[in-house]
Amino acid sequence: MIVELGHFALVMALVVALFQASVPLWGALRQDDVLLRLAPRAAILQFILVAMAFSALTWAFLTSDFSVANVFQNSHSLKPLIYKWSGVWGNHEGSMLLWVLILALFGAAVAVSSGHLPEDMLGVTLAVQAMVAAAFIAFLVFASNPFLRILAAPFEGQGLNPVLQDPGLAIHPPLLYLGYVGFSIVFSFAAAALILGRVDAAFARMVRPWTLAAWIVLTLGIAMGSYWAYYELGWGGYWFWDPVENASLMPWLTGTALLHSAIVMEKREALKTWTILLAIVTFSLSLLGTFLVRSGVLTSVHAFAVDPERGLFILAILIAFIGGSLFLFAMRASAMDGGGLFAPISREGALVFNNLFLSVAALAVFIGTLYPLLLEALTGAKISVGAPFFNLTAVPLMIPLFIAIPIGQKLAWKRGNLAGAVQRIWWALALALTLTAGVNFMIGGGPVLALAAIALGLYLVFGALDELVDRASRGGASMVSARLRAIPRSVYAMVIAHAGAGIMVLGLAGTAFEQERIVAVKPGQTITLGGYLLTFKGISNQPGPNYLATAARFELRDGATLVAELVPAKRVYIGRQMPTSETARYRHGFSEVYLAIGEVQDDTSVDLRAYNKPFVLFIWLGPLIMGIGGMLSLSDRRLRVGAPRQAQRAKPQGAAA
Repeated sequence: MIVELGHFALVMALVVALFQASVPLWGALRQDDVLLRLAPRAAILQFILVAMAFSALTWAFLTSDFSVANVFQNSHSLKPLIYKWSGVWGNHEGSMLLWVLILALFGAAVAVSSGHLPEDMLGVTLAVQAMVAAAFIAFLVFASNPFLRILAAPFEGQGLNPVLQDPGLAIHPPLLYLGYVGFSIVFSFAAAALILGRVDAAFARMVRPWTLAAWIVLTLGIAMGSYWAYYELGWGGYWFWDPVENASLMPWLTGTALLHSAIVMEKREALKTWTILLAIVTFSLSLLGTFLVRSGVLTSVHAFAVDPERGLFILAILIAFIGGSLFLFAMRASAMDGGGLFAPISREGALVFNNLFLSVAALAVFIGTLYPLLLEALTGAKISVGAPFFNLTAVPLMIPLFIAIPIGQKLAWKRGNLAGAVQRIWWALALALTLTAGVNFMIGGGPVLALAAIALGLYLVFGALDELVDRASRGGASMVSARLRAIPRSVYAMVIAHAGAGIMVLGLAGTAFEQERIVAVKPGQTITLGGYLLTFKGISNQPGPNYLATAARFELRDGATLVAELVPAKRVYIGRQMPTSETARYRHGFSEVYLAIGEVQDDTSVDLRAYNKPFVLFIWLGPLIMGIGGMLSLSDRRLRVGAPRQAQRAKPQGAAA
């Protein structure tokens, strides 16, 4: 009965979404405030209905109701509770329902928190958001129903995909979807601004907090997914340029550009056309990621579905929203004035430089990801575009961007002094080069590019901190504490986020110094790894709640001192009879010793892949710090007070003064 109620709630959510998508638009056309005021109420009702549907599906998973086809295909009665819960979105239908839930959540959040907005802007924004929601709810109802029943209910389920049975995968998809779908509300604001012809500083003020919120969770979601791939898949890497990984990176790059472009638009009323285009492109790339994962056009550890009919449905949604928004943009672009002027050497110019390189990097990733798919579709030829292409195209574009970040912080608005800005951060560059030379001396030399990356990372960190040093040092030592307290949160946020980027670069540079051993070891055999002694003690069987595991026990010693016992394993899950690799890691500082095993031979020897990874944790600590910086910025009062009311709808011609 609960499942049927969930299905009914989903159908009713579709009806409400269609109402919300049409009535407020009609109200805006007629300038009818009564119709416009229905939009927030419809958005809240839509969220309640979708939440009911999601709760019903969650109940089916938690109670192991195998009469529901989705539960039968993706759950098992022996599965731990956390994976029954995460199994709700660990499949195609459930993940799409989560997508729709987050769409409705953002619509309701705008309805509740944006009462200060002009009624027509709020109504049209929620109408556009409802159009997106209606399309995906229709996809669920007619093509991917998560509530389908099995007439003869099986006694047991097939189980969740084993690689998804990990705590990281209980966190990664919701964060990623919050980022993907968070940009939908920015897209809706942009479409509403185009429809109403109101693209101004007030628009930039409206979208900045929503853009920032989406960017924060997308940053954390990508980092969480990278960390999961690192420790769960047993490959020893953190990023593999998988097409679906790229699908999340592209909207992050353009979303970062949008975040900075909106600052220029708010400050100077410049870059209006570019900011609107970025809002459209960023959500379009989020939709593209949805299509890639669920269309069956590629095979990936991240892919959910291989049904071409579902892919065509999503492709139709993709074409409708991207095509429609770009057509609307083309119709309105000529009417958008250029806004305030600024010199090329200025804070605005530095942000434009930032946008240029981020956008070109996103284009390089886009081409490398889609070109093999398009080539195969048109000619049947299959080619592979892997890490070498992206490392030679997208990665080098980040170098001038990172070099420019500390300099851009020192430039004045409207017109700046480049030589003066460089002189003010010379100490950051000098200190970075000095420390890098010290590292090179301590390790006895290393790859030139890796050392350059270390210098770049340190330069980013010190260059970011220089903003605080500079502001606090004005007025003498006695004023330092007072001046630090007077610095706006947005400045602290900028410093933290840019320093986080530098820390991530340091982690990436550290991978050039990792040590790898791939050997077959027998019980009692000892190998050396990065100054440690690793001794293989033997094999044992370790049954789990829903799997059987073959574990290898190793002792890790620093000289004669035992520092850790590491137990990597191979698991076979009962439901699907699929093997997975469970790595074992020893953390020393921000570095790790990392072990993964392969096949166990008849003589009880085991294939071992062992790494010592210096400063590898910086790779994920950096994005975490960037996210903290974003949260601090989001707490700034200037974003919490919302947009000014100057953008109220103009009165009709002839209205009384």
